[in-house]
Amino acid sequence: MDKDSLDIKQKNTEALRELFPNIFSEGKIDLEKFKAAFCEDIYFNNERYTLNWAGKADAFRILQERTSATLKPQPELSVNFDNTENVFIEGENLEVLKVLQKSYYSKIKCIIIDPPYNTGNDNFIYPDRFKENLEDYEKRVGERDEEGYLMKEGLFRKNSKENGHYHSNWLNMMLPRLFLARNLLRDDGVIFVHIDDNEVHNLRLLMNEIFGEENFVAEFVWKSKLGKVGTTSTVSVTHEYILCYSKYCENLKFEMIRNETDGRRENLRQWGQADRREDRPSMYYPITIDGINVYPIKEDGTQGRWRVGKEMAQELLKNGMLELTQKGNRYEIYRNFEAGTSITPYETILLGEVGTTAKGAKSLKELDLGKIFDYSKSVELLKFFMNLCTSKNDIILDFFAGSGTTAHAVLELNKEDNGNRKFILVQLPELCEESSEAYKAGYKTIADISRERIKRAIQKIGSGAGFKALKLSPSNFKVWRGEEITEENIEQQMEMFIDPVKQESQTENMLLELMLKSGYQLTDKVENKGDFFYINNELVIALTKMNLEIATEIIGLKPQKVIALDRLFAGNDELKTNIALQMKDAGVEFRTI
Repeated sequence: MDKDSLDIKQKNTEALRELFPNIFSEGKIDLEKFKAAFCEDIYFNNERYTLNWAGKADAFRILQERTSATLKPQPELSVNFDNTENVFIEGENLEVLKVLQKSYYSKIKCIIIDPPYNTGNDNFIYPDRFKENLEDYEKRVGERDEEGYLMKEGLFRKNSKENGHYHSNWLNMMLPRLFLARNLLRDDGVIFVHIDDNEVHNLRLLMNEIFGEENFVAEFVWKSKLGKVGTTSTVSVTHEYILCYSKYCENLKFEMIRNETDGRRENLRQWGQADRREDRPSMYYPITIDGINVYPIKEDGTQGRWRVGKEMAQELLKNGMLELTQKGNRYEIYRNFEAGTSITPYETILLGEVGTTAKGAKSLKELDLGKIFDYSKSVELLKFFMNLCTSKNDIILDFFAGSGTTAHAVLELNKEDNGNRKFILVQLPELCEESSEAYKAGYKTIADISRERIKRAIQKIGSGAGFKALKLSPSNFKVWRGEEITEENIEQQMEMFIDPVKQESQTENMLLELMLKSGYQLTDKVENKGDFFYINNELVIALTKMNLEIATEIIGLKPQKVIALDRLFAGNDELKTNIALQMKDAGVEFRTI
């Protein structure tokens, strides 16, 4: 029995919600909507078509904050560490995506993610503590228990439907991650995002804002369950959605098999919001058919742009898929699609039973991981998407790795077509509940389950593949914070100029960090030359020793750039200056840290 008196405000609010649900937003009365419903003097602030929510500006600030974090190699948790091109990263995915920006900018062909659906029971990170500074944030996301595992209370929390910013929290979590993900996509890259009815409407609008409405490819409706399961109070819910966007739709090499057997024509000139030459200058060029040079000129005589780049246009022309048509005194070029195939932007595609969740569970059972993980996506479903858009040497990224299905799918697909696709998976070391089957089986975190699933998939498939296990870690170098200098800490801050390397830093960890921050990938070729490392026949990193003889040896290799620890010169400025001049004379960029 409630011991308190009647909550008048709650009672009135409930009465209003029953009569006027349109004036509520995220459980609270929206004053602008209230005025629009009841007032004669109606006015909306910033009246325009846009998706807005509480905390959006601060979510952008979180996106723009730089990180000094790095990745730490874990050979003991890896398979075939020195020779594999696959990567598994344990860590908070927003920070990991920032760490990967320099090395993988415009390098990823396909991103497949299965983020929290925001059902009201999900635990996830959302940047709602906007007033804390970066150092406090880093401390919070680094809160760990006595064994070094991330603590759930400090890092991520349940987003209950009773929360006043229920949808906003989810959007704040997704926005910076999707922005960073787009940066990593190649110009012909695509992203698939799994979602259900709770947030599919907001996700579509959010991705329109980040990727551009013109780069929407399709909404796949996936029958995830069989039978009358997953019921609400009124209907049986047996489906989920996968939204697909491209980085640039005109570069998309993504053909869907359709039910129709007839072909289709499409004007090769871009239509819609992004049809001007200045939108994509590289898409304005002549296409020559029957000796006639055709430019993408619009009906009003202004310069437009083609839907595809020069390389793809030449390929289509070579295959006889471009047709010249005269309209008055202008020429247009149409693309003829082969019978039964089509690029299908702005289309809803019913997938039917392409690998249900039951098949996902079966895949885990076949690896003796039966009840360890709930709601795993099926290998078949992910292979279906990879077959649509990837070639045999592409990189696939999943930064909500879960049980590791994406890695399993890549391994199987490579086995089937003798491909060499590479995966990068990122998974937060979220603690398993002590009452869960996973915890009872000895798995402390979701990341542990992911790694084990990949290991068992490699053994089952027998492909000879492997993966590098890495872990998000603080920088190996002291971070200079000039704006935080005080009389009390100035001596400590100045020590960073003398030797910026942290005392506990290890050579292999510093090597990987300097590679990443120099824009090299996690799987690039590294040669240990004894006194220094040689990366991709371009970069030299010296971490243990430096003298004139070593410098001469390095110059003989003709690298583009050399990075050396400043402490290797032991305060000998004459030696440092001499080597720097020799490097400059040899056309080698030289810097110390």
